[in-house]
Order: sequence, then C-alpha cells, then structure tokens
Amino acid sequence: MKTIIDENIKQNCPCAVTLGNFDGIHQGHLKLIETVKKYAFEQNLESVVFSFYPHPVSVVRAENKFYTIFTQEEKKFILNQHEIDVLIQYPFTKEFSQLDADSFIRMLYEQTKLKVLVVGEDYCFGKNRQGDFDMLRRYGEKLGFETVKISAVKSQGERVSSTRIRQCIKNKDFKQANQLLDKEYFVMGEVCHGRKIGKTIGFPTANIVCDEQKLLPEDGVYATKTIYNGKTFKSITNIGKNPTVNGTRRTVETYLFDFDKDIYGEEIRVLFYEWIRGEKKFNNINELKEQIAKDKNTVFNLLSN
Repeated sequence: MKTIIDENIKQNCPCAVTLGNFDGIHQGHLKLIETVKKYAFEQNLESVVFSFYPHPVSVVRAENKFYTIFTQEEKKFILNQHEIDVLIQYPFTKEFSQLDADSFIRMLYEQTKLKVLVVGEDYCFGKNRQGDFDMLRRYGEKLGFETVKISAVKSQGERVSSTRIRQCIKNKDFKQANQLLDKEYFVMGEVCHGRKIGKTIGFPTANIVCDEQKLLPEDGVYATKTIYNGKTFKSITNIGKNPTVNGTRRTVETYLFDFDKDIYGEEIRVLFYEWIRGEKKFNNINELKEQIAKDKNTVFNLLSN
C-alpha cells in the first residue's frame, strides 16, 4: 500500500476514492472500503482512502484534548490488511479547515483523477461543513465522476460510530467495542526498555510507548492476547503508573504467557478482551507478585473459554 502524508497527492492512475476520518475503521468504514475496492476492481481503478492527519477535531477544537481509537500507524496497518492501493493522510491545518467545499472537490478531482467517489450518507466537508452528498453528486455530473452514497451501518438498532466505540472503551466493554469495530481493539508499538521490575519477580513484561493521541482504556489490568512475529500469545496487560513501585509515567505493560525472548526494539500488537481489575498499590512486592499469579490464572481460564 502506498501512503501519502503530505499535500503532494497527485495520482497518475484513475482512482476510486472514499472520504472520511476513518477513526477506528469500524463496520461502517469497512462498508465504504469494500465498496471502493469493488468499483476499483470492476473499472480497473486504484482504490484510495482519503483521510486526514491530525484528526480534524484536534485542530478545530484544539482547546480540548482529542484521542483517536487507532493511531496513524495502526490505521496504516489495518488498511494494508484490507489491500487498499493508496492511503492519503492529508495534513489538516487551521488554514485547510477554512477551505470552501467547492475548492476541496476541485482539488480532489484534479489531484486524484477521480472516477468514482464513495461517501457515507451523512458525510459533510469544507468550511462550516457546507458540502454534502448532493453537492458531490452535482459536481460528479458536471465533471464526469460517479458518486456513491452508502447508508449507515446499524448494530442493535443504533448507528455504528467512532463516538459509540469510544464510549465502549471508556466503559471497558470490549465485547461490544470489538463487535462494532469488526476486529479487536488493539495497541501496537515498539517494545522499549522499562524499569525491569516484572523480570525481578518472575513476570517480565513488554513495554510499549504509545502515541500521545492514542485512546487508551482507564488504568487497570486486562485480559489480552499479544501478537509477535505472526504468533499469538495469551497475555495480561497493565495500564497505569505502577503505584506499588512509585511509578510516575503511564505505561502499557504486557506479560506474555510461555514466552521468554528478548524483543526490545521489535513490534507487538496487544488485543484487548476483558477488564480484570483496577490498578492497586500493594504493600510490598510479594503481595504484587501473588496478585499477578492470581491474575494470570484468571486470564488463562477466561481466554481458554
């Protein structure tokens, strides 16, 4: 998959394009992606996902910290799995937010050799969200590209949305979040050196440094599975500051069952399934060690079932 992260997005081949923020790449987003791939295959076009980075909300409402379900790199990983030809993560700035809808459509048409445009039924764009599907359809008729409107995907009678998934993650409801995402919520990153406390008590952990805009669950212990080098391991993941050893920095630490390799500097992906307990400050290291042993047994039984 070709990835473009600057304003130089000129494409040499005719394209089928879908527009959106794709935060989460959930069931609704996947419907857009599969539709654009279908048109690309049928008409011998390149399939293009046109997104933005950073997320527009983090720019237009900069006073409020905004977190994304999946990071820029995680989004690339998912779209690559879905065999998209080109991912455009167009730089979203305050200046770009003032671009009117007409100028955006013309830029998109000229730069991507647009032949098919696929959007959700409620997609809006341009300054003050002045553009909508009807506007895209009119331009399509005028410039010669086909416009396709995709209806919202619903689950349990409600529209599938990134906002809904964020609330599930906040509520530690991964069963629902994963169902709406059509995949497991995960954290992906490079394993870095930590304080090695886990190793001294027999539970060595793989520590991930997360993107500061990554939406993480609240502090606590979670039943997870960790994928390393194409293999999946049962695991326990702690999110928090490790109060028992006076930690001050929020970390994501994962203990992999039946695993003893040194993987510093390598990438892992941690998939979340269930909340086990909140983070707790123990009186001493021995109490912490005993609790982790109990957690391991709980997680092993849970994931085995």
